[in-house]
Amino acid sequence: MAAPNTPSRDRIVAGAADLISRRGLNATSIRELAKHAKAPLGSTYHYFPDGKQQLATEAVRYAGTTVSRILREELDAGPVAGVRAFLALWRGIVVKSDYHAGCPVLAVSVEEPLTDEVPPSLVAADEAFDDWQRLLAGSLRAHGADADRAEGVAALVVASVEGAIAMCRAKRSMVPLELVAQQVETVIEGVVGESA
Repeated sequence: MAAPNTPSRDRIVAGAADLISRRGLNATSIRELAKHAKAPLGSTYHYFPDGKQQLATEAVRYAGTTVSRILREELDAGPVAGVRAFLALWRGIVVKSDYHAGCPVLAVSVEEPLTDEVPPSLVAADEAFDDWQRLLAGSLRAHGADADRAEGVAALVVASVEGAIAMCRAKRSMVPLELVAQQVETVIEGVVGESA
């Protein structure tokens, strides 16, 4: 979550991402999102005149770009380093929240939309997952992996880590993430090693 001295709009977005990662989108009101961000409700409506869905979309984009930035920086050292950073980020969030928080991108993705239309927050979630996968696949290719294998392994990593986060929260244990970490590193080393 953003620091209290962060500008109000940014603090509201970060707070919304945190609350969505804990409760999901459908279980929160815009009033609760504002309260969690320690922001006045009036400011929340000022910055997000279209309401909760606009705020949720921004929160998902915030989470997605934050993770993408970390991945991009760490992938410079190689795909294993990038995945380790990806895992460390989620491990930190889950443990720090005492297993109450997970990934806001996943939280929005697994909820049933309230209407038949695809909500913008779900589109933002799809974009975040695609970006993470694209970054991982690019790193794998840059380190010698075949293009098709790189795409498949990148999807495997994102899906495995996201699923492991949910399992960790349910079990109140980091064991699922640790097991996934071992397996995805082995897979990545094998794919990159195939070209050596």
